[in-house]
Amino acid sequence: MKKTPRGIDIYAFPDVQLLDVAGPLQVFASANELSLAAGSRAPYVPRVIAAVSGEIRSTAGLGLVAHPLPLASETADTLIIAGGRGVHAASRETAQVAWIRERAQRCRRVASVCTGAFLLAAAGLLDKRRAVTHWAHCEQLGERYPAVNVDPAPIFIRDGTVWTSAGVTAGIDLALALVEDDLGRALALEVARELVVFLKRPGGQAQFSATLSLQKAGDRFGELHAWIAENMASDLSVATLAERAGMSERSFVRHYRAQTGVTPARAIEQLRLEAARRLLGDTAFPIKRVAARCGFGSEETMRRGFLRSTGVTPQAYRERFSANGGEPDVQP
Repeated sequence: MKKTPRGIDIYAFPDVQLLDVAGPLQVFASANELSLAAGSRAPYVPRVIAAVSGEIRSTAGLGLVAHPLPLASETADTLIIAGGRGVHAASRETAQVAWIRERAQRCRRVASVCTGAFLLAAAGLLDKRRAVTHWAHCEQLGERYPAVNVDPAPIFIRDGTVWTSAGVTAGIDLALALVEDDLGRALALEVARELVVFLKRPGGQAQFSATLSLQKAGDRFGELHAWIAENMASDLSVATLAERAGMSERSFVRHYRAQTGVTPARAIEQLRLEAARRLLGDTAFPIKRVAARCGFGSEETMRRGFLRSTGVTPQAYRERFSANGGEPDVQP
């Protein structure tokens, strides 16, 4: 018996972020193309919908031609709310918000990309749920909608039948996760390879890397961070770092914290944890070897760091997020 293709509605509005629409749309389109090439039926019927008629202008200046809104009472598989500069104006349109609220009740699942979370929140769909949006707007989302449990760190979050994602390109990660949930990891991997994107950034991965978060305009410690990345297992004490920076320890600590917003010790832990997450996800190195390569000194030190930063042990992180699906360690 052939399965009915899943209808995917991507909701747009004037001043929508172009990639919030185009990214997920292409993921589903590629899933269709690959399925057809394999002799199977296209699994999705994706379309862009909007409350306004005619062309919708995105913030990039490119116009989008959208389908009119279907009746809110019609059933559908998935409703995805895009984000963009125009989301706040759309959130004040009571008719649009009411349509989203009613439409969500007829969908198997609902999702948002980037600041599209504001529209879901306006419709009450994120109340008492854990959710994420672009890191720059997380505080605003929490202040405006205090019933939402905003978590600013992950790339995307699934809370029951409601999915939310972080900024812009995270919409692609979200769509790949939806494809994997529907059709399995193999097809999601194939779509990612087709789009030449890194699969699969897990939902629990941070929105931006530790290295990126430490970079500021006029970065005076850029060379130091590059050296640290190449010497994770070395002595990275304040004395060593200050010497590398050509500063006294006291001056180094003061200037480093002013530049990056964190202490040198905290920065080193973040960088080591990020390196460890990468090795746990991309290699089959034993956990003891990962701890040594990243400069933790012991498995227990790394374990405590993981529990503080991710809430899970290194082994649990590997089982959940490794590229080989949590296969046991095979390398010495």
